[in-house]
Amino acid sequence: MKSDLFASENMAQQATVPGMTLQNAKSVKYAVNGEMHARQGSMIAYRGNLQFERKSQGIGGMLKRAVTGEGLALMAVRGQGEAWFAHEAQNCFIVDIDQGDALTINGRNVLCFDATLSYEIRTVKGAGMTGGGLFNSLFTGYGKLAVICEGNPIVIPVTAQQPVYVDTDAVVGWSAQLNTSLHRSQSVGSMIRGGSGEAVQLMLQGEGFVIVRPSELTAQPASN
Repeated sequence: MKSDLFASENMAQQATVPGMTLQNAKSVKYAVNGEMHARQGSMIAYRGNLQFERKSQGIGGMLKRAVTGEGLALMAVRGQGEAWFAHEAQNCFIVDIDQGDALTINGRNVLCFDATLSYEIRTVKGAGMTGGGLFNSLFTGYGKLAVICEGNPIVIPVTAQQPVYVDTDAVVGWSAQLNTSLHRSQSVGSMIRGGSGEAVQLMLQGEGFVIVRPSELTAQPASN
């Protein structure tokens, strides 16, 4: 049988080392030898002896998720084998996190990660109780984290002299050492006249970077 479908770039090869690699721009391959974590429902294929179990977020994480709707439903993948992960054909990127690093990522942009990384839902400081994405996932420790993004992400440097303002629906993540607060860029008069649709942004100050996607949050269909 012959087809471009069987081109080498589409063929899954046997893993030579454990851990995470990009299968292609839209999926991640993980050679499991022990345990790793992934968002629930993101596994698209696997081979070998693997078990998939729902992972508890703990009481604090459950309460924050119930109150805010933010967070990340996780599963633990255990055993030996290979698994492939993807989510709605979004672009995939692998981030290497070293000891001492801290990265804040919106839960909707997390695909999978090494069990050596610590994960915690935290309130975005200074954001108050309005806006979107104000409870994010803080990753620390060491290991690899697979991040997904609808479209090609934009990484914007943040400096002490030049803060960055981002739409709360478009932000993917940022350096955890940055200071955050809400910034109102629309006058009261403009709001009375109907507004621009860009009334409040998340302001990031300090030294680091922020990641945004090239679209605002799209409406999700209501679940039954």
